[in-house]
Amino acid sequence: MKKLVTITIMCLFTVMNIQAEIKLPALFTDNMILQQESKTPIWGWANKHEELIISTSWDAKEYPVKADKYGKWKTNLVTPKDGGPYIILVSNGSEIKTINNVLIGEVWLCSGQSNMEMPLKGFPGQPVIGGNDAIVRSTNKNIRLITVPRATVLTPKEDFEGEWKVAGPQNTGDFSATAWHFGSLLQEVLQVPVGLIHVSYGGSNVEAWMNQEMLEDFDNTLPLPKTESDLKSNPNRVPTTLFNGMLSPVIGYGIKGAIWYQGESNYERPFEYKDFFKKMVVSWRELWNQGAFPFYYAQIAPFNYAQFHPIGQKEEYNSAYLREAQLKASQEILNIGMAVLMDVGEENNIHPNNKKVGGDRLAYLALAKTYGIDGFEYLSPEFNAMEIKGSTVTVSFKNVPNGITSYDKEVKGFEIAGENKVFYPATTYMRRKSVVLSSPNVEKPVAVRYLFKDYTKAEIFSTGGLPMSSFRTDDW
Repeated sequence: MKKLVTITIMCLFTVMNIQAEIKLPALFTDNMILQQESKTPIWGWANKHEELIISTSWDAKEYPVKADKYGKWKTNLVTPKDGGPYIILVSNGSEIKTINNVLIGEVWLCSGQSNMEMPLKGFPGQPVIGGNDAIVRSTNKNIRLITVPRATVLTPKEDFEGEWKVAGPQNTGDFSATAWHFGSLLQEVLQVPVGLIHVSYGGSNVEAWMNQEMLEDFDNTLPLPKTESDLKSNPNRVPTTLFNGMLSPVIGYGIKGAIWYQGESNYERPFEYKDFFKKMVVSWRELWNQGAFPFYYAQIAPFNYAQFHPIGQKEEYNSAYLREAQLKASQEILNIGMAVLMDVGEENNIHPNNKKVGGDRLAYLALAKTYGIDGFEYLSPEFNAMEIKGSTVTVSFKNVPNGITSYDKEVKGFEIAGENKVFYPATTYMRRKSVVLSSPNVEKPVAVRYLFKDYTKAEIFSTGGLPMSSFRTDDW
């Protein structure tokens, strides 16, 4: 009996100690980065209604906070200009949690599917150009990385297994190549600490990154999962699953903005993609409660998607339609920008091996549009207008301050059509900021298309080396 009482008392003390423990999410670990010059959230768990004090070494301030009836607590820390390392203490009076080596700088969310997920070391049998060299040179105490592991669940998660890491060869090889090149260029140019939160899952469609509320306005969408059995087949393409399992735990963490590389898994449904994407971006911003934070994304690269449909190929399976949807989104969403990747696509590999180009172009957008650095080109040439005179069409472009170039190669990617809606290859005469098109088969042209193909290669660039997106002027 005495032994039983002793065991019972020991169990009670154990339960009390477990309940009294302060728990911090994976986002708040040693080596973390907080967004500079902001009121950045911090949260965690303790006993219900317990009072805690958060102390910050950069300003010697104390922030009192009280846990709610579920033990969840949250408050905002006022961060200074970039700097560090600092220490954050979280105490309930009897226990102190210490977060060491904290930096203050710029924090970016990096999300999408496999082309964002592809690590610097490459996928098995699929290398990243220059990846090994980038890994060797990646030691940088001012770049911090954290990756949310793959997870597909029915209800939103609050935390994940992971921790912030200081950039170096030991961990950069497994980190997103696109995100790494984006972040390392930001850090080099801005000369401030940069934190990258990597949240991506290969093969995922846009609906998987949206919650139920975001999808309510769409009638023609995939069914929402209701039981675990709904997740057995392609859970990364089931609506809400990745929002719940991977995005939910990081929502609210102080960020400067987001980068996104996704769309390949929506190529079969291009005409609804723009609206899904717009809704996702607007809704993410609402959930973060930081206003219309910058959102930059990569247009999918050309690839032979037709190989997935050898019989009965539908016209809309041409990935140019998905690229078109992404182009239109870049013109309709506030504080957004698109990096064009028409020059890096590979016909039989959906994962372009030149990830530095995409990462750098996303960084160009952020450096120019978010950080106000000028003197370089950051926007790809874009269709502006067309003027028809007889049998010729003059097409002009915007975002070409120093003109366009084909690098002395013949331009074969333009097509023109008359009222019969039949497109013919056009002879192209290059001007400084426009092209003149004609075809002996089209006496009275009414529409123009440029590289509106599934797989194709960029032909026209700005003199800054940025390729022009495929486009069409018709809606046939």
